[in-house]
Amino acid sequence: ERLLREAPGLVERMGYYFLLNKRKSPPKFGVKIVLWLYDIIAGVKYHRSIRLPELQEKFKTLSISSLKAAFYYTDAITDDSRLVQRVLQEAIDDGGAALNYSRVAKLLQGSDGEVQGVVLEQGSELLEVRAKVVVNATGAWADVLRQQVQNEKRVRPLRGSHLVVDQKDLPVADALALTHPQDNRSTFIFPWENRTVIGTTDLDHTIDLDIEANISAQEVNYLLELSNSVFPDNQLSVDQIISTWAGVRPVIASASGIDPSKEKRNHAVWKDGQLITVSGGKLTTFRLIAKDVLSNIDVDSLLANHKPKDKPKNDRVFAALTLTAADLQPCSPVVAQILLSRYGDTAKAVVDLAGDQQSELTLIEDSRWCLAECRWALREESVQHLDDLLLRRTRLGMLLARGAECIFPQLKIMSQQELGWTDSQWADELARYIELWQKHYFVPAELTTVNTELKSQPATVADDV
Repeated sequence: ERLLREAPGLVERMGYYFLLNKRKSPPKFGVKIVLWLYDIIAGVKYHRSIRLPELQEKFKTLSISSLKAAFYYTDAITDDSRLVQRVLQEAIDDGGAALNYSRVAKLLQGSDGEVQGVVLEQGSELLEVRAKVVVNATGAWADVLRQQVQNEKRVRPLRGSHLVVDQKDLPVADALALTHPQDNRSTFIFPWENRTVIGTTDLDHTIDLDIEANISAQEVNYLLELSNSVFPDNQLSVDQIISTWAGVRPVIASASGIDPSKEKRNHAVWKDGQLITVSGGKLTTFRLIAKDVLSNIDVDSLLANHKPKDKPKNDRVFAALTLTAADLQPCSPVVAQILLSRYGDTAKAVVDLAGDQQSELTLIEDSRWCLAECRWALREESVQHLDDLLLRRTRLGMLLARGAECIFPQLKIMSQQELGWTDSQWADELARYIELWQKHYFVPAELTTVNTELKSQPATVADDV
């Protein structure tokens, strides 16, 4: 609720329809109690029981024959990458610093073993950074760094994979929360960025964490089975998949042998002297996680020799907007609102950078992104590779056909203007992107029935750990 208030558009309320099947599902009364408590905690009242004919009216091609009941409630949706980027930007605006592609090679320790900083690896360069406190917030990699001071393994990496398909092939206006017919796991089908997403799986990720995760053929078939079982009139095939993505969740391990889906999503903080490690949790609770980290640090001691800015008079996560859509001329009202939601007041700088190039302020095909955002990311958001731009700073590589092949020519020109890439560098980046997109953001090669290979044409999908 806080994020909905403070970041409208970036975090959006979405209706969810919770489906109970006849075969195996919680009792209706139990679900009603849970949703009632959910609304009380959130301070809202949105849940209600849904008659199956009403559900059928909402989702025209949904099969209701196997259902015994349905409930409506609300949750929210966001673009996690832009949410993180917004936090980073506002932190930098407040005097913080951020480095991209900077790996911690090792911890710096004194003669007493106390952590005194880190050694950063940037390309072939090693940089020593001294600090009174080091916070290890490296997600699924948290154990790797912490084991330099504490021989303990607490994080269980779990992979979750998703399919992205066209709304025309699977039209849903709200989210469906349902159980998979194969194993009764909780899954979702929901609208995102004018597309439909089917997800997620929940598997132990035993592959090297330094290799980007990707969906397996088994997971693709599992998710297609889910969709086709509830939308029999919208049978999807592999050929209709626009893209896929897989992420690795840092889940705090409990008893050995427990099913991955039954692991709790709580976060944990460990204090080893001046090394504070945090992992687990969910994106929704990032503010609470940060507060828990700070409670383990003597902040007053750290600031003893500094004169920080006056403390804010409120407890906001994001700075309040001072601009409106009308301030972002010559944008259309729709584009202006999208930019304000993603960038806050920085949206004005995004528009100004585009100058009189009206084409850069026009939405690309049927996406919610424009080329002005690509130019801004290239200049201001630490882009080092083409895949940074198309998969994380924007989502164009996951939303447009064949990894956004249609805008390669424009991106080549922009990359040369903003990053100074030569023709040779562009060709190398394009080849890197194509290889990565096909391996990690599309369906596994053994499942494709048509030639989907991208070519390093006039113009090329991963990013920083």
